[in-house]
Amino acid sequence: MPPDPALQIRTAKESDAPLVLDFIRKLAEYGDISSEATVTEANVRAALFGARPVAEAILAYVGSEPAGFAVYSFTFSSFMGKPGIYVEDLFVEHQFRGRGIGKALLITLARLGRERGCGRLEWSVLNWNEQAMEFYQDLGAVPMDEWTTFRLTGDALESLASSGENHLQDELSPAKKVTRRAAVTRGPRHA
Repeated sequence: MPPDPALQIRTAKESDAPLVLDFIRKLAEYGDISSEATVTEANVRAALFGARPVAEAILAYVGSEPAGFAVYSFTFSSFMGKPGIYVEDLFVEHQFRGRGIGKALLITLARLGRERGCGRLEWSVLNWNEQAMEFYQDLGAVPMDEWTTFRLTGDALESLASSGENHLQDELSPAKKVTRRAAVTRGPRHA
């Protein structure tokens, strides 16, 4: 099915942060994982539009109505020697499904990847979402069966980050490196 002629896809801007947050919450609700969506509007603003953005978003509209979104970030494949795009979230409002909007969002990301020299476009799908998996496979995507995703969050992440903290903090801290470089550059003072 060709995409809806009233469909428009554009890059999210800072004033869209509340809409992006709303879509994130709807996606979590759809996946029955609302309890995991602890994100705030401030988090969205910082991640997408802050001093050091770590992700980007695109929005789909049918006419003037928000219909869907995608949040993505860039990765790097050392084996390919090229960047890639990781699609963190892709969601289309229920009333707009089946109209080519999800495909149009992925086409937009594929084109962005091509423009930026990316070697791949990747995302994860909940194991129970067979309809989504079929849709992605129809586009030519292949499941990465030989890979298992691992994740550290919460206490486990904090525990690992705290391991050997005093020694590693001295070695890896950017602030300490700057301080050390400044001290070496200045050298000893003589009265």
